[in-house]
Formats: sequence, structure tokens, C-alpha cells
Amino acid sequence: MSWFESFILGLVQGLTEFLPISSSAHLRLTAAFADWQDPGPAFTAITQIGTETAVLIYFRKDIVRIVSAWFRSLTDRGMRGDQDARMGWLVIVGSIPIGVLGIVLKDQIDTTFRDLRVIATTLVVMGVVLGIADRRAARDEAGGRHRAAKQRKSLQDLSVKDGLVYGMCQAMALIPGVSRSGATISGGLLMGYTRESAARYSFLLAIPAVLASGVFELKDAGGEGQAPMAETLFATVIAFGVGYVVIAWFMKFISSKSFMPFVVYRILLGIVLFFLVGADVLSPHAGEVTGG
Repeated sequence: MSWFESFILGLVQGLTEFLPISSSAHLRLTAAFADWQDPGPAFTAITQIGTETAVLIYFRKDIVRIVSAWFRSLTDRGMRGDQDARMGWLVIVGSIPIGVLGIVLKDQIDTTFRDLRVIATTLVVMGVVLGIADRRAARDEAGGRHRAAKQRKSLQDLSVKDGLVYGMCQAMALIPGVSRSGATISGGLLMGYTRESAARYSFLLAIPAVLASGVFELKDAGGEGQAPMAETLFATVIAFGVGYVVIAWFMKFISSKSFMPFVVYRILLGIVLFFLVGADVLSPHAGEVTGG
């Protein structure tokens, strides 16, 4: 991997991590379209540490408050009903599915799931799901001629059951093309949460999973068949800077805008990818050997 490739892939990671379009798919596709070697899941996991650092800084006040309340709830019974302490427990509960499935499906994540036909399928299918979820949210918010607008749930309404559903949605993002934010936001919208609440919990829920995955993959970074460590760290720094700008923009965007532009983009990209693979313009296993 050259320094130029590292820069471009770090830029792609930062631009796509928080948008519901799948950063892992875009890293894979960028390498395939440019005829580069696939940077691999280890590179993806480590560069995500950069974007999650952006989340830590952007939500620093919320995170400090949640972590503090959670620790106090361990010894103070009176704190166990505190909203911030509950959120700490719910982030832990929601992280269980991806932790378990990440270990069980590690071989498939590194190989089968990176097939471009799989990515094309998940781009289209999850695009349709996000579109349905977005339309339902819009209908509730606007009401209609014969129905009143429906009050959607906030994070204060989050339960253990809903936290686990969010967690299962997040675990689906182990497959490139699904999108961590896209899956969890779709799940939240379908469960009746507001766009902002669904996105906020999605970002908080990702922190332990992404950081744990990145640290776990550090042992393989720079090894045989993996992207060089120096270039990987450079891409991580780029991803952090770009990611912070994107998350700030995205949180403002969702407060008043629909997710439909992302839905259309996902579906069109998936269709184009199917066409290119079907026409033998692009191999479904393009650039599978990592490293260099």
C-alpha cells in the first residue's frame, strides 16, 4: 500500500463511517475500482479507531456523564434509576450481539462476506429497509388528513429489549455493505424512535464494539498479507479529521432532512455493482489478496 492509497482510503473511511452507506463496503469498492489490493478487515477495523475517536470528542460531554453515572451506579443503589446510568448499561447490553457474532463469524468476515456480489446485495436490501423505515418516520411526524402526527420515542424510552434489537442490527454490519449506522438507525426508526435519537444511540453503541475490534486487530497490523502499519496509522489520522467534520454535519442534517438521498445512492450503487460483476468488467473477488 502506498502513502497515496493510504490517504485516499483514510478519506473514504472518514467520509462514509457515519453515513448510512457502509464504510467497509466503500473501502472494499475503492480498492477494487482503483485496481488496488483490498486493504482487508484489519485495516478497516484500525482506521475505525480514528472515526470513533471523533465520536468520543463530539459526544464527550454525554460520554463523561454516562460513564460517571454508570460507575456510581455500581455502588449507589439510588443511581440505578438515573437515565445516564441506564444508558451505560444499555450500551453494554447492545454491544453483546456484535461481540459474540464477531468472534463466531470471524472467518466469514475475512473472506466470504467481502465478495462484491454480497456487498451489492446488502447495499440494495438495506437501502430498501432504510427507505421503508424513513417513510414510516416521516408519516408519523407529518400525520395526515385523517390522522394526527404520532409522537415518536426518545432515548428516555429505551428499554433492554430495544437495546438488544439495536445490538442485533449493529451486528448485521459485520457484513460489508450493511452499514453500522444504516442498520441501527433503520432498527431505531422501525421501533418508533426519532431520527436524532436513533442516530445518537447508534453512535454511542458503536464505541465499545469499534474500539475493541480495532485494538484486537492491532496484533495483525503490518503482518504478512496486511497493510503496512505506518500507512494504516496515517489513514487512521485522516479518518479522524474527516470523520469529525462529517459527524457534525450529519447530526444537523438528520434533524430536518430525510434519509432518502442515501437510500437512492445505496440502491443505485448496488445495481451498478451487480451490472459490472455480471458483465465481467469487475471480478467479485477483485483485489482479494491484501497487503503491499
